Amino acid sequence: MKKSFGFIGGSGLYHLDGVELIEEISVDTPFGSPSDKVLKLSLNGDEFFFLPRHGRAHSISPSELNYRANIYALKSLGVDVLVSVSAVGSLKEEHAPTDFVLVDQFIDWTKGLRKRTFFDEGVVGHVSCAYPVNDSLRNRISNVMDQTSIKFSNSGTYVCIEGPQFSSRAESELYRSFGADVIGMTNVPEAYLAKEAGMAYATVAMVTDYDCWKEEHCTLEEIMKVMGQNNKSAQELIRLLVPSLSKEPISFEKENAFAVVTKPENIGPQHKEILKVLQS
Repeated sequence: MKKSFGFIGGSGLYHLDGVELIEEISVDTPFGSPSDKVLKLSLNGDEFFFLPRHGRAHSISPSELNYRANIYALKSLGVDVLVSVSAVGSLKEEHAPTDFVLVDQFIDWTKGLRKRTFFDEGVVGHVSCAYPVNDSLRNRISNVMDQTSIKFSNSGTYVCIEGPQFSSRAESELYRSFGADVIGMTNVPEAYLAKEAGMAYATVAMVTDYDCWKEEHCTLEEIMKVMGQNNKSAQELIRLLVPSLSKEPISFEKENAFAVVTKPENIGPQHKEILKVLQS
């Protein structure tokens, strides 16, 4: 299968200017249905995939997302380089609304409600998540960002909370004490599952507000205005990043190649098919 790259995005990125829709692909996975049909797109002849993380109607909350199905669906279509585009709150003064942060670390502060591994129900496997973001991909995004006027930071830690409620003030201050840079609700276990699927994964975190730690009133209207600006910036980035990833594909070692410790003779037919896709 031809290897490709793709994007998984949240609010406002369902219609990309200047991009041609080639196909809407329904994917059935062993883990259920992904958030929506996977869109096969073309930008000036460079093809890539896009999955609306919350569905095109934005009808799926962070806690209800089928993270395994989303990652598996993309991998089954040949996607092995995945860029997450995500709205976040800022936990540091220097990351202002409309700034982007190229996250390189995650803190999982979810509540155990999410299915977070492909290796279960008779198959045991382990991958290292010490470095959950692929540095080659993050550096490529950084180089492309340098061609824009978008203000961004080249690294940062993303704390992932369960949601859908936003933090209390005490929680926000706690996360700041961790040294975390931004806060969101979706990139874990997404990033870790991408590791298990042998993907190069990176996050473009788009700051919308200062969470609730800062004494700064922010109306919904103001947040929506920021999100609109962020979406324009994200589209500018994607239009530059697509030809870069197409013409100079990311090269990386898949860390899931030797992840499975269960003996092959003890793995059932369905799990063998799953592993075939994940390790392809």
